[in-house]
Amino acid sequence: MDMGLQGKNAIVCASSRGLGKGCAKALASEGVDLVINGRDQEVLSSTANEIRNEFGVQVIEFCADITSKEEQSKLLKLCPAPDILVNNAGGPPPGDFRDWDRDDWMNACIANMFTPIELIKSYVDGMQNRKFGRIINITSSSVKAPIDILGLSNGARSGLTGFVAGIARKTIINNVTINNILPGPFDTDRLRSGFKFMSQKTGQSEEEISSARAAGNPSGRFGTPDEFGAACAFLCSSHAGYITGQNLLLDGGAYPGTY
Repeated sequence: MDMGLQGKNAIVCASSRGLGKGCAKALASEGVDLVINGRDQEVLSSTANEIRNEFGVQVIEFCADITSKEEQSKLLKLCPAPDILVNNAGGPPPGDFRDWDRDDWMNACIANMFTPIELIKSYVDGMQNRKFGRIINITSSSVKAPIDILGLSNGARSGLTGFVAGIARKTIINNVTINNILPGPFDTDRLRSGFKFMSQKTGQSEEEISSARAAGNPSGRFGTPDEFGAACAFLCSSHAGYITGQNLLLDGGAYPGTY
C-alpha cells in the first residue's frame, strides 16, 4: 500500500534507537524526509547514516535533550513546518512510589506529558493552516493497564492521554489527526532495563525473567521496533485521515479486556 507520504517531512523524537528508530525507518521507507533526535551523537549519527543509505531520504540529526525549552526553540528553527510529529521519550525509571519525591514526579511529567504538549502547541496550528498533519504520541500500554512498578509512567502518560482526547476532535476538520500508540512488551533497551530491575529485586536472572515474560504473552514473544514503526507509518498516512483521538494498543494480546 502506498501511504501517500512521499516528499513529506517528519520530526521523530528519541529516534536514534528503539521504537523511535522503528518509526523513523518506516517513514523513511515511504519517502519521508526526517529530523531524528537523540542525546548520544555517535548513536544518532549511526542511525542517520543507516537510514540515508537504506532509503535515500534526507536525514537531519538533532542531538539534544528535547525536554529543554531552549532545545525546543532550536528545533522549531531547524524544522518550522513538519507534516508529521512523532513524540517519544524514554520512560521514567521503575520503582516503589514511596521512594519518589516531587522532583521525580516533575521529571516524569516534563518528559512524558509537558514536552509532547509543548511540541504539539508549536506545530499544530501550522499543520491546520496547511491542511495536513499527523501527530503520534508514543505512550505505553500502562495507560490502559497500569504496571505497579511504573507508577511515574502510569501517571505522566495518562495525563498526556487525557490532554490529547480533548484536542484531537478539534483539529481533524483541518486534516490534522492526533493519536497515541501504546506499546506493550517490545524488544528494546527499555524492556531490558526493566528485566534488570526485576532481577535485582527478585534474584532471578534477567534471562529467566525475559523468557517467562515472553512465554506469558499470548503471542509467545516480544514485539519488534519494525512492526511498531509500520503501525506508526499507517497512522501517519493519507489513508488515516478519519482516525483521531485513538489509543492503539500494540501488546501481542496481553490486555485481556473487550474494550
